[in-house]
Amino acid sequence: MRRRRLIALAVALLAVVVSGAFAVAAGRQPVGGSAAQTAAAYFGAWGRGELEAMKKLVDDPPEDFAARHLALAEALHVESITLRPMPLRRTGEQTAEAPFTGTLRLREFGPWEFTATLRLAVRHRQWKVLWSPETLHPLLKDGGRVEVRRTLSPGVELLTAEGDPIPRNSYNEPYLEEIAKGLAPEREGWELVAGGRKLKEIRPERREQRLTLSRPVQAAAARALDGVTDAAIVAVRAGTGEILAVSDRLVQADAITGFYPPGAAFKIVTAAALLKAGLDPGSPVECPPYAGAVRNDDLFDGGALTFEQAFGRPCATTLAQQAMRRLTGADLVAAAAEWGFGRYLPATGAQGTCGGTPDRLATPDEVEDAAVGYGGVAVTPLCMAVIAATVRGGVWREPWLLPERDGEAGGTADAVGVDAGIAEQLRRMMEAAVPPQETPEDVAAVWGGEFHSWFVGYRGDLAFSVLVVRGSGAATDAPTVAARFLRGL
Repeated sequence: MRRRRLIALAVALLAVVVSGAFAVAAGRQPVGGSAAQTAAAYFGAWGRGELEAMKKLVDDPPEDFAARHLALAEALHVESITLRPMPLRRTGEQTAEAPFTGTLRLREFGPWEFTATLRLAVRHRQWKVLWSPETLHPLLKDGGRVEVRRTLSPGVELLTAEGDPIPRNSYNEPYLEEIAKGLAPEREGWELVAGGRKLKEIRPERREQRLTLSRPVQAAAARALDGVTDAAIVAVRAGTGEILAVSDRLVQADAITGFYPPGAAFKIVTAAALLKAGLDPGSPVECPPYAGAVRNDDLFDGGALTFEQAFGRPCATTLAQQAMRRLTGADLVAAAAEWGFGRYLPATGAQGTCGGTPDRLATPDEVEDAAVGYGGVAVTPLCMAVIAATVRGGVWREPWLLPERDGEAGGTADAVGVDAGIAEQLRRMMEAAVPPQETPEDVAAVWGGEFHSWFVGYRGDLAFSVLVVRGSGAATDAPTVAARFLRGL
């Protein structure tokens, strides 16, 4: 019995030894192929575009393995690929890395090199590729995207009158883009983009086109509007009509074609009509806080003063009273037309009309409202700058932006004389106006506005208008913005 037990124990021990030996032998069975062979086969198949052959060399490839390669080729417009493997390096007993350089030939950009690493490991006694998106391209790591995008850019590059690029952040970019489109068709370009970052760009050649915009005046206008919402500044050269600056942060309409009630700024036109009707700058008038439905800004009470003094102060009531006594609706409409209201402006590059009044002002109330810049009276900020220029020079000149228009010099745009005596009287009255404290003393201007804040005037040969729309949350007013603009010149 004991001998049988010893024999059974010996057989059991022999079985354990044999089993252990088999396990060792099995663990040391040779691995199929080599890391170098797998890497070479993968690179070869990749270079030939054999996606199924590549997929068989990958350990646990994603279902969309082929689709990802095709999608990248389509996104980048790949015409061919060249792979240059570098010496393989072992990173462990059963792991290796095969660094390589790839060159994608892109249809638009030509050769584009990248460097990546092919990782390999033994899986099921076979050397396999450990694939991840960055194996395809390093920019695809962590969900990255890379693509070639088609772009459209203007066929013309707009420059200032000095031949410089338009100052950046000038608040006129959309407007200038429309002008550029009108001058030349858009041209096709391309961008190579990764993760929203532009890596390469092909921009088409563009012809250069100078505008009348003055670089320093444009820069001063733009910086004056920094931090101001729903506002605009337009400046013109009084002696020529050249538009020197357009900075536009208006929300509802633009500074070139958008209509706004002029309010206090319309006193130039109303005063011109009153002067034509026989009122003299030295004539005595009243400036009460109220007159009918009209009231002065901040209920200003000027008492008894001359018409010239009332013109230079917030005396809307004076204009309303005098218009009711001395003007008909036809008189006011005719004065507005003489000073540019209703005129078409083809030379601005954006077309548009200067402004407008009702066709008829039939009742005293309608005359009263129109005399103080309301009741259907509307004007563009550009036109108000032109009206200031007309006071300065005695000639209404069509504003122009392009040095050439239909083969003619822009300076040949329409010029219409106004009554020289009235222009002289208005000039004296504007120059005698008492400006807000922050405004430079050498500025002739009118300002105010119950619904919108205006500051319209000239300094030397520079005429301008500033509009700040009320009710838009603006933290400042037109005189403050105008002072900032003038200090920046």
